[in-house]
Parts: sequence; C-alpha cells; structure tokens
Amino acid sequence: MTPDFCIGIIGGTGQLGSAIAHGLLRNRFIAPERLWISSRSNNVTAFASEEPTTGSAESGAAIQFTTCNQDLIDHCDVVIIAVPPPLLAALDINVESHNGVLISVIAGVTIAQLQHYTGAKRVIRAMSNPAAGKGLAYSPWCASSEVTAEDRRATLALFNAVGQTDEVTSEDQIDQFTALIGPVPGFVAYYADCMVDYAVNAGIDPLIAERAIRQLFHASGVVLATAEASPAEQVKAMIDYAGTTAAGLNAMQASPLADAIAEGLEAAYKKAQVISSTDQSGQ
Repeated sequence: MTPDFCIGIIGGTGQLGSAIAHGLLRNRFIAPERLWISSRSNNVTAFASEEPTTGSAESGAAIQFTTCNQDLIDHCDVVIIAVPPPLLAALDINVESHNGVLISVIAGVTIAQLQHYTGAKRVIRAMSNPAAGKGLAYSPWCASSEVTAEDRRATLALFNAVGQTDEVTSEDQIDQFTALIGPVPGFVAYYADCMVDYAVNAGIDPLIAERAIRQLFHASGVVLATAEASPAEQVKAMIDYAGTTAAGLNAMQASPLADAIAEGLEAAYKKAQVISSTDQSGQ
C-alpha cells in the first residue's frame, strides 16, 4: 500500500538520490505523482525507463520534477536530502514552516548542521547506498529529539522499501556505518579484482576469470545474507571441515589481512568525520 503523503528528494537525479527514488517506485512504496525530484541539472533521463513514472498524457501519473528546492519542500511531507556534503550550505532552503520530517543521507553532516542550514527541527540523519535502487540497501538512521513516533514509522517504512534499516542510538554510529556502508562495494570489488588477477596469473582466460568471480561473489553474498549462522560461525564450520577452504582461511588468519581490513575501515571512518568540510562528491 502506498502512503498518502508526498516524498521529495533534493538531489534526486544524483547517484544515491536516484537510487532511492528508483527503489521506492519499483517496490511500489510511492505512487509517481506523489514523488518530487529536485536537482540543479533537471536531468530526468535517469528516470526514462520508469514507465509510467516519467509521465505522459496517457498515463496520467508523473513524477514532479523541479529545479527549485523550496518548491519541493512546500509540496512534500517527507523531504530527503541527497546532495554532496559541500552543497548543503548552498541549497538555499527554509524548512522552518515545513510540517514534515527532513531525512538526510549526506555523509558526515551532523543533525546540528542540518538544523542550522535548513531551519528544520525534526531531522533524521541516515546513511544508505546505491543498492537502494535494487531494494538491497542497508540504511541505519538516528533522530533529533523533536522527531515524532509518526516520523519514525514513516522512516522505517521508507528505508524498508529499499532494503533493510535500523534506528541507532548515536550519530557516531552513523559515522561508523558510513565507513562500513559507503566503501563496502569498493572493498568487495578490490578483493574480487585480486582474485581475478590470481586466476589470470594461473593461466585462466581473463573474461572467464571475471565472469566466474562475479558469480561467486554474487552467490556468496546471497548465502551470507540468508544463512542462519553468523559470519563467524560460517568461518568456523569451514575451518572445522578441514578442506581447501580451511587451508585458505588458516593462511589468511595467520596473515595481516584482518589488520589491513580494520585499517581500511578506520581510515574510512575518520574521513566520514570530516567529509562535510571537504569537496567530495560521494562516499
């Protein structure tokens, strides 16, 4: 059942904003005519495949596109801000009279900063990633003290429509999750690339190696996500089996790999704490 309120996404044609929009539409969480998209470029081509969401005289249902952020705010009950951190101060919006909740998925920007730049009091600070477009995102969030129970229900429903979600207890945990959620696709791609290189160096055709590794990572992700056993329990079971997997895992556990992963995550976490003051365009 679609909600009877309107959702607006400022920065809705960017990578993350458009992914959230696509996820909400494809999972039928929001009707197209109740979705507003605001962007400086007004580039609507990202939604060309979303029939009938790009709208036509025949469909009678169209996303509302605008280049005026304030126009979006004035028409929407839930406003999502999905712009690069340095653009927050330039949004030129006033949410003080807005009777809905403001949800930010801007990396590194605090609730206090969001309240200062927008005038909003009811603020949700969240983190998500482009997997939202496929309904696969994990989107943790925390709330300002003014956020209502109804705001919380709407936020849970919205993020559950594009994946999974939890409310966490502090903004520092959002920074920690920024280091986990944003970089993970890159970390996984790096590990996969290392495996492809290993296979190619062993004489396997590069195209076959890449196809194999892509499928193996896809299958492993599905198994990991759906198994009742925790990751630690799965590792222990494989080591106890004492086969080829155990040999590889034993060698990895004896190497500095775990420390290297922790160092990478810590570097990402530290970046998350300062990213709002730097000229970055993504996680």
